[in-house]
Amino acid sequence: MSNNENIFIRAMKKGDIDSVNAIIEACVMGWDLPERVKRLSLGSYRYTEHDLDHLTAVVAVMTGNGIVGIATWNFTAAEDLPKNQHGMQLHGLYVAPRHQRRGVGSRLINCALEAAREQGMEGLTVKAQSDATGYFQSRGFTNLPVENEERDYPHRLWLAV
Repeated sequence: MSNNENIFIRAMKKGDIDSVNAIIEACVMGWDLPERVKRLSLGSYRYTEHDLDHLTAVVAVMTGNGIVGIATWNFTAAEDLPKNQHGMQLHGLYVAPRHQRRGVGSRLINCALEAAREQGMEGLTVKAQSDATGYFQSRGFTNLPVENEERDYPHRLWLAV
């Protein structure tokens, strides 16, 4: 485990984009998908300066290591939430592979949860990569049912604040 005192969370800056995208690439390339699929989809996971106009983005910085993780979120559509709930969607959560299992992801999720609370939301939803659902479930997220197979992403999860 890392010492959480050596990790601080701050707003992502435009100058962080290259470091963040390197972390995203390392994470995506480790997913349980065919190599061709990872290469073809990687571009859709990378962030640009324009994304910072539409998402809240924070980075986890570890003393002596620089940026080791990122989380982004925004408000989400009602059809992606449990009925009669208001929430935010965790758009992205990535931790550099060599810093995983050290509490960085939990710190980033807690930051998003706090933002949801501050905005008067009831929870946080995420559309997870299939092999990441266990991680989110271990953090208290629960699966949302697929009500419309043509529209609903199959790995949607919810965590009430």
